[in-house]
Amino acid sequence: MEKIQERIFARLKHIRPRTARLLQKLVQENSTRGNESSAQAIIIEKCRQIGLELDIWEIGDEKLYHHEAYCSDRSQYEGNPNVVAVLKGTGGGKSIILNGHIDVVPVGDLNNWVHDPFSGHIEKGRLYGRGSTDMKGGTAALLMAVEALATVGLKLKGDVIFQSVIEEESGGAGTLAAVLRGYRADGAIIPEPTNLKIFPKQQGSMWYRITVKGRAAHGGTRYEGVSAIEKATLIIQALQELERERNTRITDPLYQSIPIPIPINIGKIQSGEWPSSVPDTAIIEGRMGVAPDEEMLSAQDELESILNTVQENDPWLKENPLKVEWFGGRWQPGSLEENHPLLGALSESYKEVFKEEPVIEASPWGTDGGILSRYGGTPVVVFGPGITETAHDANEHIILEDLYKSAEIIALTLLKWCEVESGGEGEQE
Repeated sequence: MEKIQERIFARLKHIRPRTARLLQKLVQENSTRGNESSAQAIIIEKCRQIGLELDIWEIGDEKLYHHEAYCSDRSQYEGNPNVVAVLKGTGGGKSIILNGHIDVVPVGDLNNWVHDPFSGHIEKGRLYGRGSTDMKGGTAALLMAVEALATVGLKLKGDVIFQSVIEEESGGAGTLAAVLRGYRADGAIIPEPTNLKIFPKQQGSMWYRITVKGRAAHGGTRYEGVSAIEKATLIIQALQELERERNTRITDPLYQSIPIPIPINIGKIQSGEWPSSVPDTAIIEGRMGVAPDEEMLSAQDELESILNTVQENDPWLKENPLKVEWFGGRWQPGSLEENHPLLGALSESYKEVFKEEPVIEASPWGTDGGILSRYGGTPVVVFGPGITETAHDANEHIILEDLYKSAEIIALTLLKWCEVESGGEGEQE
């Protein structure tokens, strides 16, 4: 096994430059929502070069649209396919899914970027651009690991199922479509930007919208109206109190370094049209965090219950009920037991590469892992290169050395998890 690892590491070192070029090409493609096809074309060509079995399809059918986990305001996906590529095993070993998403969030204000957000600019060992950290860097690390294993002539017993999916940033329809297509495995790694920490648990989340009614009046006689903004402050206070209460229940040590494990964020407030008028409507929109082992409906019910309490205690709101909607993005929570062998294999591989214990925490955000585990029956660990703090921010970037080291760790994990076929160790260029 030691000689096999030496060959794998030598191959990984050899393909570092072309992996950086691959990531640069991926970042140079603007794969924001609805524009994923050009970046997927690069993925497809790379998988063909490695010699993987490809499955390319456009998602979107009645089975997907009517699934309880489906959430999207997008009903057409033509021209922007999912891509799955398989390194087929000989049989008898455990299979693994390597899941990455190709979609990226919008760039925001261009004036905040030092370099063009789709430049793929490389400077001092860092590659810059939208998606470099979240999560094209992780995808490049997956392909780097698979390429190294495939091109040294190893025969693994278990299947390696690489996935490049669309729609993660808006709720996971791409991964859900892959699950419904039949892709399941004995384990999965999602290389989101964890700063090389290991996340066996992922917070879930969902978006809410609360509409508060008031009564319009002239600002000079505001006492004749009811300000929707003033009533909205009651709702905000209740949400803040609910957040405090919910987080006192989180005792999992994996959350000990996270100040607010499951936040209730208030992301948007809209009210009023004129300074001299009492506003008759206020709309609050936000994101509710869901604990790894919590049911989404249970979290929903808890928020709605606290709002009902506020409503019952306020005469105006009691007569003019709040409207609560759950809309847009929805990410399923996920949890893996601390003694799961996949977590053990990944942790052991980390120690072999870095000569130190990994940091194991709970994810502060949602991933597609909840869909894989809850609906695909596939145990998931989230681990990857990338700087969590720069994801979705201007000047997003990744440290290339972290990408290379994560590929080493993932390659070793695949050796342990899928196992090497005896006699299938011939050298290949």
